[in-house]
Amino acid sequence: MLTEPEWNAVLTSLKVATASVALGLPFAIGLGYFLARWRSAGKWIVETAVNLPLVLPPVVTGYLLLLLMGRNGPLGRLLDEFLGWRVVFTWYAAVAAGAIVSFPLMVRTIRVSFRSVDTRLEEAARSLGRSRLSTFYRVSLPLALRGIVAGSVLGFARTLGEFGATIMVAGNIPGQTQTIPTAIYSLVQSPGGWDRSWPLLLVSILLACVTLAASEILERRRERHELS
Repeated sequence: MLTEPEWNAVLTSLKVATASVALGLPFAIGLGYFLARWRSAGKWIVETAVNLPLVLPPVVTGYLLLLLMGRNGPLGRLLDEFLGWRVVFTWYAAVAAGAIVSFPLMVRTIRVSFRSVDTRLEEAARSLGRSRLSTFYRVSLPLALRGIVAGSVLGFARTLGEFGATIMVAGNIPGQTQTIPTAIYSLVQSPGGWDRSWPLLLVSILLACVTLAASEILERRRERHELS
């Protein structure tokens, strides 16, 4: 059985993962479509910048976010002076960290989905008088929807397992910023914590299996739809 603080960590993880995907998804869709259709020698620069959080140590990503959103950082100073918001070591910082680390996975999956959309369908819509924006919403987006959902599920799963960036920029405050990974870390650092960490470990594994299974099912449906 999970204790109340452990349940709070599970709920915080679910809320952070959901908010992170909601925050990053519109940008991932736009960038995924842009990368799928853009043909330029400089495209690799954008792709490298997008994929950087995948190869950087999460602690480095968190440190860079701390520099950006800290009270003396450029973004943190603006938010503090004009809106009175303090982001670092709050729930919002955990969401920002989750959005950053999950963003590359969403973009990569969504880009592949848009690449599978037949451009002749888009050209036909344009020839019938549809604007580029209308063609995107009425043709490209519906046809790529399965890939977009699959990318969102992958991003959700990645955020659930995020530790390094989160603990750097959001800390490990029980009931506020403590997520499943940081709660497990706290438990194993305390006497007898190894035995008490098993329920959270099992919950973490279960959530990961469910989200990955959902992503695989969506991916297979998308592949069957393309072949039909």
